[in-house]
Amino acid sequence: MTIQEAIEHYLKQIKRGKSKNTAVAYQRGLKAFAECLTNSQETIDLAQTDVTLLSPLWIELFLDQLRHQSVATEHLYTTAVAGFYRYVAAQEWATLNLSTLAFQLNQRRSQGRRLHIFPEEKLERLLDNMEEYTTRPFKLGYEKLAAYRDRALLVTLADTGLRVSEACGLKKGEIDWEKGRAVIIGKGDKQAIVRFSNRALRFIESYLDQRLELDQQQGKQSVLPLFARHDKRASKKVLPMSARTAENIVTDHVVRVLGEAARGTITPHTFRHYFVTRVVRQHDIAVAQKLARHESINTTSGYTHLNDNEIDEAYAEMFRFEDE
Repeated sequence: MTIQEAIEHYLKQIKRGKSKNTAVAYQRGLKAFAECLTNSQETIDLAQTDVTLLSPLWIELFLDQLRHQSVATEHLYTTAVAGFYRYVAAQEWATLNLSTLAFQLNQRRSQGRRLHIFPEEKLERLLDNMEEYTTRPFKLGYEKLAAYRDRALLVTLADTGLRVSEACGLKKGEIDWEKGRAVIIGKGDKQAIVRFSNRALRFIESYLDQRLELDQQQGKQSVLPLFARHDKRASKKVLPMSARTAENIVTDHVVRVLGEAARGTITPHTFRHYFVTRVVRQHDIAVAQKLARHESINTTSGYTHLNDNEIDEAYAEMFRFEDE
C-alpha cells in the first residue's frame, strides 16, 4: 500500500466521523503535506512511496513550509497530518515512533509560536475598496453580476459573523427584510437567528436587483441561492456557490487590493473574527457570544482581537476611582 492510498483510507474515516467542512479542511491539509514532500530536496512522491516508509521526520519539513501560513491554518493542517500518522500506527501499516511526532509538534507550539497580528486595518481597506468596486466598467454581463455579488458577500461576512458555509447556504426567501434577519441552520444542525446590518442589506438588495432578470427565468424565487455563481459555466442558471468558491473570491480581492504578499492573511473566517471584535468593542463579550452563536464564552474570547491601547483604556476605566 502506498502512502497516498493510506491517506485515502484515512480521509474516508474522517468523512464518517467529522463534519463535511472538517473533512474538506483535512483533505486540504494532507494535500499540502503531499505537495511539500514532492517539492522537497528528497522529492518524495506519496503516490509511489510504500506506507512502511512513512517517517515522523517529514513533519519537520512540513512545519517549516507552514511558517508562511496563518497560525490557524498551521494548527489545522498539522492536526490533520498528525491524525493521519496516528491512524497508520493504529492500523499497524508502519512502525512509527509517535513520541517523536509529539515532541516535534510540542516544540513548535511551545517555542515556535508566532505573534499573530490581526489584519484589521487591511481588512477595512479591503471593505472600503469593495464599496466602490461596482463603479468600474465591465466587459461582460456576468462580470458585473459577480462584482455586485462579491461586494455583498464580503460586507455580509463582515457585518453578520456568518460562517462561509452558512453564507453560501442562504436562500433568497430566508431573509426577513423588514426585521433585517434570517433564521438559519448553523453549526451542529442548530437553528439560529442571524442579524444583518443596513449596509449588508443595501448591498444584497443592489446585487439582487442586478440579478432580477436572471432570477425571473428560474423557478420558485424563494429557494434560489442568495449568493450565486456567475461564470461562463453557470451561464444563465442561478446556481448555489460553494464555500471553496467564496474562499477563492476573498483571496482574489485580497491580492487585488493588498498585493500578492497579503495572500492567505485574510480568509472568510477572518471576517468572523473581525465581527466578534467589533461587537466586543461596542458592547461586551456576552453579546458577542450570542451573536457569534458560540456555546462557550472561551471560544468567543479567542475571536477577540483588541489592541494594547484598547486594553489599557479598559484597565484604566476599571480602576479610575482608586486614586481619588
